Amino acid sequence: MTATASRPDPQPTPLARAADVPVPSADSLAGRFPLNRNDTPASPAQRARALEDLHFGTTFTDHMVHARWTQGEGWGRRGTIAYGDLALSPAAAILHYGQEVFEGIKAYRHRDGSVWTFRPRYNAARLNASARRMALPEMEEEDIIASLVDLVRADHEWVPGGAGESLYLRPFAFASEPFLGVRPARQVDYYVIASPAGNYFPHGLEPLSIWVSREYHRAGPGGTGAAKTGGNYASSLLPQQEAHEAGCDQVCFLDAATGQNLEELGGMNIMVVDADGSVRTPRLTGSILEGATRASIITLLRDEGRRVTEETISLQGLLEDIGSGRVSEVFACGTAAVVVPIGRLAGPGVEAEITGTEVTRRIHELLTGIQYGRRPDPHGWMYRLT
Repeated sequence: MTATASRPDPQPTPLARAADVPVPSADSLAGRFPLNRNDTPASPAQRARALEDLHFGTTFTDHMVHARWTQGEGWGRRGTIAYGDLALSPAAAILHYGQEVFEGIKAYRHRDGSVWTFRPRYNAARLNASARRMALPEMEEEDIIASLVDLVRADHEWVPGGAGESLYLRPFAFASEPFLGVRPARQVDYYVIASPAGNYFPHGLEPLSIWVSREYHRAGPGGTGAAKTGGNYASSLLPQQEAHEAGCDQVCFLDAATGQNLEELGGMNIMVVDADGSVRTPRLTGSILEGATRASIITLLRDEGRRVTEETISLQGLLEDIGSGRVSEVFACGTAAVVVPIGRLAGPGVEAEITGTEVTRRIHELLTGIQYGRRPDPHGWMYRLT
């Protein structure tokens, strides 16, 4: 039985409000990063071989977007250029102080051959929010979206069309100024690269085994947890290694303030489905990344009449609810993995099995159906690139 909402939906966050602003057509944005075509692109045969055996983030397309910001001049040197190695001073500030932000967004090929992306202003607004936190310059949201348009149009033949396949787009910006003093950089480079990708987890919707870290935390109050910046992911690698050594797929972090409450996985948000059909997810505390997939799933669940709450979820309470049967499912979500069920929680003093996947599979079908054009798009989330 589906639980119906008993309270008004909370007010949208500033990021959610920014994401809902209409985006001009791709045709009107195209050309802001002029194409300087790669003289030695992959041959059709090389590209076909690359698209036959897709993994995540291992193969890259022929081009990339570049722009450079300098203090007092703003963003210049805009172009879509040949993909290749970067020339970087050993004194570049990114190598010493980690002043960097990035995003992840996908392009999907629909049955008619057109190419679309999902909620691009959300990612553009979040990139700028991350930049503000990391003392980096912002770029106009429509310019960020234009950079995606120009790269996909240059490399549209690299967009795969198989089930679960997409072109993964990675915009990022970093402090490139050669300077060893501790201050915000006065020169910043922005790039977008693209990688044809299959499923993030090779086994698709097979439930994950999650290691709950007691010793390490992803972020703390007042830190950079709400920003998409490399340091957050670097700090997750050792506990992720610990998870793998324990036979688990991913790591789940608890809050740094109390060490008692769920926050997120190394790169995904987490959701809990109760036996009555209602859904809970950790509230945004400033140390959790506000995900577009998370926000979209909340909307889709509420569209179906489910009660969805954003609240503090204690690990102990969750374990008790799993044991009593109050919790029927737990799943993780994010751009790369989309939606994946969690079948086991493990760790020091933690051992729980979760068998349900009904709501997880339903929301996966709804969300991917919209993204790949198999279902109606009632919220206007899809944006045509080509």
